[in-house]
Amino acid sequence: MGDDVRRSSAETRATGRGGDRATTDVEAGPALPDRLAAARERKGVDLFRAERDTKIRSRYLAALERGDYRELPGAVYTKGFLRNYAVYLGLDPEDVLRQWRRERGDQGPSEPAVVAPRTIVDPPRPLAFSPSVVVAALMTFGVILFGVYLAVQLLRFAKPPTLAVTNPTSAVIDVEDSATSFRLAGTATPGATVTVAVPGSAQPFRVTALSNGTWSVQVDLRRGTNQFDIDAVDPETGKPTETPQKVIIKVPYLVIQAPTLTVSQPQDGTTFENGAIPVEGTTMNAKEVTVAATYLGPPGSTVDVTPAPAATPAATPSLAPGATPLPSGAPPNTTVVKVADDGSFSTPLELTQGRWSITITATSSEGKTAALTRRVTVAYTGVNLVVTITGGDAWLKVWVDGALDPSTPSSGRVFSNGRTLTFTGKTSVEVRTGSSGYTNFTLNGVTLGALGKSGTPETWLFQPPAAPELTQHR
Repeated sequence: MGDDVRRSSAETRATGRGGDRATTDVEAGPALPDRLAAARERKGVDLFRAERDTKIRSRYLAALERGDYRELPGAVYTKGFLRNYAVYLGLDPEDVLRQWRRERGDQGPSEPAVVAPRTIVDPPRPLAFSPSVVVAALMTFGVILFGVYLAVQLLRFAKPPTLAVTNPTSAVIDVEDSATSFRLAGTATPGATVTVAVPGSAQPFRVTALSNGTWSVQVDLRRGTNQFDIDAVDPETGKPTETPQKVIIKVPYLVIQAPTLTVSQPQDGTTFENGAIPVEGTTMNAKEVTVAATYLGPPGSTVDVTPAPAATPAATPSLAPGATPLPSGAPPNTTVVKVADDGSFSTPLELTQGRWSITITATSSEGKTAALTRRVTVAYTGVNLVVTITGGDAWLKVWVDGALDPSTPSSGRVFSNGRTLTFTGKTSVEVRTGSSGYTNFTLNGVTLGALGKSGTPETWLFQPPAAPELTQHR
């Protein structure tokens, strides 16, 4: 009798108030392993994802979901795993622990909760360098080095070399009349190639900047103005400096010294296919240069004609095409050419067909002179027609070798007063003008002037050696 009462009392304590109903509810629900597995599936994760999130090994989580508690390290760790796993799955951890105890048959007082370590990891492995790790490290190091190299090269290409002149200290200096050379010096980017060019000289001076950035070069001086154009180039990138320098050194002339003269164009004996002859050269100690041309005879002749016959036009270097022919017995026309600060001079020279003698004379302030003569031949080929609009605007339409010239559309074009046009053909050039008196022609270097009256529209065909012909082409 007493045993039955004690058993009934123990059952009442185990179940608590309404214990029969609670026991019935628990027994009717799913087992703890199924409950854990169902909660994980509702969460939509697998055991490997749960392992990463809870830091509990997947084999322990699988044992919990199978109810195979013998696979676990012990009761204390099992309770810790269950508590953490229940929190992760969104279950009541105390309720999960009570169900675990019931299913184990443990009806005694609950043990204090022990929280297992959050992370169970394998013991650290010794550091090992496999061939793949070594190769990956070397490749990474190589990529870093290549990136550094590219950055350095980009900076070098983006930055041009520097350049400065320290001697002389000013861009223009005067030296003694006895000076024959001068040492130019300065600074530049180390390794840069410094070039010192002298106008009129084909070969410049070149020097490499030292490791400290300094450079120097000894240059020759001549009397008069000596100009030196200084530049720097990075030999590896080919990039020039943004600040080229110019130095002018002036050496006084002796009072008794005659000017020097060099003619680079034209070369003696040259034959030109048109009358545009360039006259170029350099002179020192000269205040002016004059250019004179003398007609010697037709192309291919061997006897010089002096003076030029009345029918032969003379040279007019300073005038545009259309100059007045030289009268019989008159001296050749002479043009005064301006001499630049560096001693250079240049002028165009328009000559007609024939053999010519061109005399270039340099004159000093004291009246001393130096002269050179060049003989050239002008032998026109085809048709070279220069059209100059003079006196007013004129409408033009031009055909070259029978085809409409691109400069004048099919409707023609109006050209303003003072406009000069040049047309070159193999056999013919034909010009339709709205004002014949305003249209002047120069054919193969021979000035023809206007062939009609102002306001009169006419068409002229130029087909040498035949004379200009008036046509009805429109």
